[in-house]
Amino acid sequence: MAKNRSIIMLSAGHACVDIYQGSVAALVPFFVAEHAYGYAAVSGIVLAATLLSSVAQPVFGLLTDRWAMPWLLPASTILAGLGIALSGLSGSYALTLAFVAVSGVGVAAYHPESARVARLVSRGSHSAMGWFALGGNLGFAAAPLMVTAVVASGGLRLSPLLMVPALAGSVLCMPVLRSLRKPALVGFGNAVGAGADDKASFVKLSLAVVFRSIAFVGSSTFISLYAQQRMGGNVAAGTAALFVLYLGGAVGSVLGGRLADHWERVTVARWSYLLTIAAIAGIVFMPGPVMYLFVALASAGLYIPFSLQVTLGQD
Repeated sequence: MAKNRSIIMLSAGHACVDIYQGSVAALVPFFVAEHAYGYAAVSGIVLAATLLSSVAQPVFGLLTDRWAMPWLLPASTILAGLGIALSGLSGSYALTLAFVAVSGVGVAAYHPESARVARLVSRGSHSAMGWFALGGNLGFAAAPLMVTAVVASGGLRLSPLLMVPALAGSVLCMPVLRSLRKPALVGFGNAVGAGADDKASFVKLSLAVVFRSIAFVGSSTFISLYAQQRMGGNVAAGTAALFVLYLGGAVGSVLGGRLADHWERVTVARWSYLLTIAAIAGIVFMPGPVMYLFVALASAGLYIPFSLQVTLGQD
């Protein structure tokens, strides 16, 4: 029960952080509407969040390999929320980029240490890691709904209200951090990661993650605007497409952990990516609302390997 409770708390905290990853794409139509940004400008905003986060994340990974830093969980959650909360207040494109980048650093700081803590409290369970990943996907899925509810009613000036999930997430992780002092968990943590590094396999895995990220970040950045165009300029259609994209990822995360309990993780990841190719083609070529089904299938396919690749990388 203690393990399950800790995973649930970490999953909820993960949701609170990944709301801010999803919020960047969800804010794109509002930046376009209020600031008249073009495709290149909004691509730059998404790039500011993802690129700096991607560069910073290995640095935090190296640091947390050397020293346990559980305090990063609440601190990085606050930082991620603060950047997004401030991003809507300035009409300056440079400041918007800076605030979104700050949020990206918070997200980057959170994930390596939270994955270590989740592996620790789950005692290596693939299913439990799937539930932890589910929290992040639910956060992604909630982002377009939350952003639309807040910003559509009063504009980007209400963006400070988006800080609320960060405050909640920082509180949720505290009981888990206290539980890390248990001797049994410390012992398990020492056992995880024993053995020699397989550098060649790690490089192959990293490249797979790179290509997966291109497909997912590209989809999440433009699916809202694409759906609006396909559905006659309806803003709700764009929000719905982004919500379906993120919700499909939530299903895929849990399914990935279940499948890995029965089949080898690399095999599950390979088949998921092959099936995703057909699903992405369906988004482009299938007419009308059927597109939403393929958005969900593509998202699930991209997220089935997500938690499996985390544990493969750790192993």
